[in-house]
Amino acid sequence: MDTLQRIKKIVLEKIDAREDKLTPDASLDSIGLDSLDKVELMFSLEEEFKIKIPDREVTIVTIQDVVSVIDKLVAEQHGAV
Repeated sequence: MDTLQRIKKIVLEKIDAREDKLTPDASLDSIGLDSLDKVELMFSLEEEFKIKIPDREVTIVTIQDVVSVIDKLVAEQHGAV
């Protein structure tokens, strides 16, 4: 399962959204995540991917942004595979 699919699974567990709306260019706001949901999502992503997401990551707007940040952090924190 790739990063996008894993993120979609986590988002679908958190909120009532249609999977077809979870496209890479969909913004987190447009799929129904409020501020608290976003914080909970980050904690869930840290747990799922065994990473630490630094507070400085503020450029997360779309699902693709989440994928890019997660892939980058996994490579940095676990070593490139």
